[in-house]
Amino acid sequence: MTETTPGWLTSDELEQARARMPILYVEAVPVRVDDSGEVTSIGLLLRIGPDGTVSRTLVSGRVLHHERVRDALLRHLEKDLGPVALPRVPTSLQPFTVAEYFPTQGITPYHDPRQHAVSLAYVVPVTGDCRPRQDALDLVWFSPQEALSPAVQSEMPGGHGVLLKQALAHVGCVI
Repeated sequence: MTETTPGWLTSDELEQARARMPILYVEAVPVRVDDSGEVTSIGLLLRIGPDGTVSRTLVSGRVLHHERVRDALLRHLEKDLGPVALPRVPTSLQPFTVAEYFPTQGITPYHDPRQHAVSLAYVVPVTGDCRPRQDALDLVWFSPQEALSPAVQSEMPGGHGVLLKQALAHVGCVI
């Protein structure tokens, strides 16, 4: 009998898979929009990394085996922003970009020392009450200008600052 329910790999299995093949991820840039659909603010998570460094990140996570991309996106939005964030997942699942993370720096602007990963990136409006969960310390809302400031960009490791700039350009917030 074939098991069709998605499940997590053990830590050892995940480490072995990361060493052998690219892993598929989804990333979401949570935004608030006004009545005309213009982005008014961007939500960035505040996290503490395994090495103790504090950084700002986007909603991100793996797509599980036998899981639809839409379901993975919703699962990670709920996991990071809480169950009443009320995300409006785009009707088209075409990402605004595909980010390729490599364990070797300099191949692309994206870097993940653990693995080679391919990430589908989306801008997702949220209308509900966002309360960070799991390993996020806080969720801070920035105006597009603040999010693109050198101070905020310097707090976004691994290319997330580049991804945020691409997301804002995609929705017409070029500053």
